[in-house]
Amino acid sequence: MATYQHILLAIDTSEQHPQIYDKAASLAKQNQATLSICHLVENYLAPDLAYEGINNVTIEMQEDLLNSAKLQIKTLATDLSISEEQQWIEFGNPRYDVVRLADEHQVDLIVMGSHGRHGLQLLLGSTANAVLHHAKCDVLAVRLND
Repeated sequence: MATYQHILLAIDTSEQHPQIYDKAASLAKQNQATLSICHLVENYLAPDLAYEGINNVTIEMQEDLLNSAKLQIKTLATDLSISEEQQWIEFGNPRYDVVRLADEHQVDLIVMGSHGRHGLQLLLGSTANAVLHHAKCDVLAVRLND
């Protein structure tokens, strides 16, 4: 059995799934591994100079989303005893940036939830599927029941 040194809990703050958090914390404890947490706020800004006022509102909304995510992650991280240095909340695309963060921080296991709702993604959600296929490390997709 592999021994993990650094586990990344990749979460979506729009849904609360304690089974994902519990699994990541349990694996970190079993392996005496560092546990980190990440959340990517998708950036929906579309540059259009003709609608500068709308973009300013959108920028404020994006910043509000980021700040809200930081508060949610901070609370969860405190519950899981994850240090502030191991909390990564930023704008990005979860399908690609979870893998980037894992690479940058020498993560050897990514733990995330998976819904798997349709098409080829019946087995895994689209984000989990993308991470699984691009990650250089192990990925644990915790099945979420809808």
